[in-house]
Amino acid sequence: MSLSRRQWLGFSGLSALGLAARTEGAATEELPAPISALKSMTEGVVPISVEERKARIARAQALMAAEGLDALVLDSGTSLVYFTGAEWGDSERFFGAVLTREGDPAWVTPAFEKARGLEQVKVGSDVRAWEEDESPYALVAAILRDRKAAAGRVGVEETVPFVFVDGMAKDLPAARLVSATAVTAGCRMIKDTHELALMRRAAEITLRAHRAVLASLQEGTTQGEASRWCNEAHRRLGMTGGALVLFGKDAAFPHGTTKPQPLRAGDVVLVDGGGRLQGYASDITRTAVFGAPPTPRQRAIWDVVRRAQEAAFRAARPGVEAQSVDAAARKVIDEAGFGPGYRYFTHRVGHGIGMDGHEWTYLVRGNETRLRPGMCFSDEPGIYIPGELGIRHEDVITITDDGASTFTPWSGSPEDPAVV
Repeated sequence: MSLSRRQWLGFSGLSALGLAARTEGAATEELPAPISALKSMTEGVVPISVEERKARIARAQALMAAEGLDALVLDSGTSLVYFTGAEWGDSERFFGAVLTREGDPAWVTPAFEKARGLEQVKVGSDVRAWEEDESPYALVAAILRDRKAAAGRVGVEETVPFVFVDGMAKDLPAARLVSATAVTAGCRMIKDTHELALMRRAAEITLRAHRAVLASLQEGTTQGEASRWCNEAHRRLGMTGGALVLFGKDAAFPHGTTKPQPLRAGDVVLVDGGGRLQGYASDITRTAVFGAPPTPRQRAIWDVVRRAQEAAFRAARPGVEAQSVDAAARKVIDEAGFGPGYRYFTHRVGHGIGMDGHEWTYLVRGNETRLRPGMCFSDEPGIYIPGELGIRHEDVITITDDGASTFTPWSGSPEDPAVV
């Protein structure tokens, strides 16, 4: 495949990918029965309310005080959605919110799009517009002067483009612009009960989609066909989503290859993907052996990876360092003869997940962050042997008060890995 796994899991783009896949494939491809039989699994799903977003803003303001920040600037992106519900695409024109330690956020919008901006503003009434020949950063500065924060420490959300930060710095000469990650990540890393429920349902939907794709495979199926089926499966189940699908030796490329091969009996099949439900992500990998009993080597490697996944899960609990979870999985793989280090297990064991498919913090060597209840991660060890095969098992787990919990059942076997 020409798209990397990161691109496939760039969830903000999955809707477009799914639409393109359906448009391209619908006229030429009849859907397999396991895909066409799928029905929505979104009954009872409740979106995040405005009151919940206000509570998040209050939490951010408390963290700002604790971190010594006088203000927080949010550009369009996930954190803006998280705190305010405002959804705005990437643009060279600044649209965003300014939050100080007290009060509602103030807003800055392009003047010619003010009406659309007002549709997005659910919290706060101070909305300031800039014309095409004016500076949006002057409006940011004016808001901060009005709120007595123009000479303080101003936190900038980490995804804000440099050109915006540079512009603000010029219009805020007395301010000190610093990273706001301690506030944005400090809020978003810890999921509440509602967020966990959305993530659990998203994971259940993705697992059902993966199972339908695996049940649809036939000899000669291409990776592109299987990926399109996964897009459509997610759509029918009620959310946007998709997957990277790899066959045989191509599965040794964790993020895909530019020269995919059609499916043959005896091939390993790796299906890795997810989607977003009410803004919350899933990310699941299942690895099967297609059309023939697994060879002893395939089964042995499959089992090693599964034991590594379980070891990471057992190691994940409140108070432990993030790196210890990676170490637990890596120890199993090393002792099975697939080490040392990153030789065949070529990546970290997991990433944070929430509204973004990859977010803070990471289960990787060197990360001393201590785990806390409400944090969510992928648990995804793998073994990748170039020219032979790749096997990865992945589920999303959340840290509980006394250990960890998984959102989806563990992999069953190489013959039936997508147990529902």
